[in-house]
Amino acid sequence: MAESQEKEQPRRRQARGERRIAQLLEAAASVFCTTGYTAASTNAIAREAGVSPGTLYQFFPNKEAIAIELGDRLMHEMRDTFGEALAPVDPATPLEEAVGAAVDRFIAFNCDHPVFFALMHGPDIPGRIAEEHDALHATLLARIEGLLSSLLPDSPPADLTRTAHMCLGLYKAGLELVLGHQGAERDAYVQELKHVLIRYLEPLVGDRLGRVEDSGAGATAAR
Repeated sequence: MAESQEKEQPRRRQARGERRIAQLLEAAASVFCTTGYTAASTNAIAREAGVSPGTLYQFFPNKEAIAIELGDRLMHEMRDTFGEALAPVDPATPLEEAVGAAVDRFIAFNCDHPVFFALMHGPDIPGRIAEEHDALHATLLARIEGLLSSLLPDSPPADLTRTAHMCLGLYKAGLELVLGHQGAERDAYVQELKHVLIRYLEPLVGDRLGRVEDSGAGATAAR
C-alpha cells in the first residue's frame, strides 16, 4: 500500500503541474492579445493567472519561454487544423462547398485562439517562434499547392505556386478583418472572404468541381 502511494504522489504532482502550466498559458494568451508581446510582462501574466510571480518562475524562467511554449502548442494544433481543412477534395464537391469548409476550419481555429494571430503576426515575436512560423507557412503553402494541383492538373508549377500564394494572402487579409469584428458583423466578413476566394478560383477551376451537380440546382447555387 505504501509503495502504491509513493507512485501516486509523483503522478499527482505532475498533474497539478500540467494544470498550472495550462493556467499560465491561458493567462499569457489573454495578456498577449491585450497588450502585445513587447508590452507584456511576467508580472502581468502572473496577475492574470491569479498566482504570484514566484509561482510563475517555477515553471517558466521568462516571458519568452512562455511565448515559445504557447506558440509550440498553437502551431501543433494549427498543423492538425490545416491537415483536415486541406484534405483532398471529392470532384463531386461544388467549389463553394470546398472553399467554405476550408475557410470555416481555419476561421474557427483563429477565433478560438486569437493569440495565434497576435503572436505570430506581431513585429516583435521571439526568433524561435518566427522560425517555426516560417516553417509552418511553407508547409501550408505546399499543402495548398498540392490541393490546387489536383484541381488544375495542366497548370505549370509556377502558376500553382502563384495561385497558392494569392489564396493564402487573400485569406490572411480577410482574417484580420474577421478578427476585428464580433457577432453578426464577423459572420458577414467570413462570408465576404469566402466570396473573394470563390470568385478568384472559379475561373481557374472551371467545372472540375461539382460535376455531379452540373445538371441540378446545386451547380447553380455554387455559382
